[in-house]
Amino acid sequence: MEHRAQQHNRERRTIALRDELSSILAGELGDPRIGLVTVTELLMGQGGKSARVFVTVVGDKKEVDETMEGLQSASKYIRHELQENLGLRFAPEITFHLDKSQEYGTRIDNLLHRVDKRSKKIKKQDEPQ
Repeated sequence: MEHRAQQHNRERRTIALRDELSSILAGELGDPRIGLVTVTELLMGQGGKSARVFVTVVGDKKEVDETMEGLQSASKYIRHELQENLGLRFAPEITFHLDKSQEYGTRIDNLLHRVDKRSKKIKKQDEPQ
């Protein structure tokens, strides 16, 4: 089990990495494939040697795919920039993952709205006239 100080240090490091990564993705990458990207979550591995970065991408399916390819190919550069900008001895290996939670949330909201409309329609039909 991790000690409180180690856990706090890891949390601070995760926040610093996420913030710096957001700023790098916002303007420092020159790859034309990379579109508008937002970092939604960063999960550090137990030893701090790896990081899973969840991102949302604005655009259609093709733009999302191109952006993800661009991010994967730029991961070594991004890792180097994180190491330089944050003064780290070792930066974690970074893998990018598309965060689909917003899509799932929208889908669930739409389904609930449809169910609500149908239940109201059924109630109206059941009322005496």
